[in-house]
Amino acid sequence: MDHWRYLLVLLTCLVLTAPLEFLGGGVYRRPRLLLGALLPAVTLFVVWDLVAIAAGVWDYNSRYLLGVFLPGTIPLEELLFFLVVPLCGLLTYDAVETLLGAARRRGSTSPTKQPRR
Repeated sequence: MDHWRYLLVLLTCLVLTAPLEFLGGGVYRRPRLLLGALLPAVTLFVVWDLVAIAAGVWDYNSRYLLGVFLPGTIPLEELLFFLVVPLCGLLTYDAVETLLGAARRRGSTSPTKQPRR
């Protein structure tokens, strides 16, 4: 079961943030924007990982991995981490921005609130 732990954490992150798609403007419904947001982060962190692995700065505990490695010795779970975490962050940001925008609009158009003089 330990081999699945990393993937289970990533899956939990996706499941917990999935409802945010309906609170925000639709991250999954705008694939070009999603790709534009994810690609720089994924590229940067994959390169960072490759350099760190090659330099012996860090490695991965095989106990928590499935054993699938991509070229350059990056575990599959690590690549998925670089996709899932920014995606969850983007879903959260989009939902919060949408909710705050709605709250601002309600606050500024409320007939009971009068400007201070």
